[in-house]
Amino acid sequence: MDIEHIGLPRTFLGMDNNLQKAKYVVLSCPYDSTCSYRTGTRHGPEAIMQASHQVETWNTDLKADFSEAGIYTADELEVNRGSAEKNCEYVKQAVKAVLSEGKIPVLLGGEHSVSIGAFEAFAEKDKEISVLHIDAHADMRKEYDGTKYSHACVMGRCREKLHAVSVGVRSFSEEEGQEIKEKVLDVFGIDFDEAKVIEKLKKKVYITIDLDAFDPSVVPGVGTPEPGGLQWQQVLGLLKQVSSKRQVVGFDVVELCPIPGSILSDFAAAKLVYKLISYIEANKK
Repeated sequence: MDIEHIGLPRTFLGMDNNLQKAKYVVLSCPYDSTCSYRTGTRHGPEAIMQASHQVETWNTDLKADFSEAGIYTADELEVNRGSAEKNCEYVKQAVKAVLSEGKIPVLLGGEHSVSIGAFEAFAEKDKEISVLHIDAHADMRKEYDGTKYSHACVMGRCREKLHAVSVGVRSFSEEEGQEIKEKVLDVFGIDFDEAKVIEKLKKKVYITIDLDAFDPSVVPGVGTPEPGGLQWQQVLGLLKQVSSKRQVVGFDVVELCPIPGSILSDFAAAKLVYKLISYIEANKK
């Protein structure tokens, strides 16, 4: 037996890595230095990677297997634990490198602040995109704990450069609530009209998914859980429709905080990543 091929590769779905043939590049950013409640989201990317080896690649609702779509798993990104801003720059440069190769970035967090780097990379390339933000929190603080690059500020930074539509939001400060009202921002709660959400989106869409958008009964392992969230099929339905009616140019899944002794959240996150890749592939023209 060839020693190099013993066991599954440490890649998403355990697939062999081939960058040349890849359509998707999985980037992992194990960063959680601005966490304000439960730490441990730095272990999220590795937990997703391990859980992905147990995901059935046959998509039951699409009745197809998309595991050979071309998924490359990059090495873990370097992180800067002393500066959230510098860490976002690391992510930005990595996403820019993926885009320069004409591939779709799939970013795994880590806390939600890592998404800022992706937003900045896309804003430099093409401002004519919308960000679909699926999250329990508005994340629109001007600053939090002394930095504008906190997980609590991610959509504040996003909306400075890109159009955004938020779904699942059920927690925000008084100041955030006032800004949403005064600027008439596209912020939906858990009882949203799918068609209205999609109508607000531009032709090209980047999707950022904070796992605390889900009800904690579905995904309990998150950094800042919020009761009363979205259900699994509700989110999949939205992602499927967005992928069908818009061009998804990249996405991230963040804020997984693995719970020792429980694999529910890890597996849900891994399956969510694969589901979204499947929906994008199924609707490519």
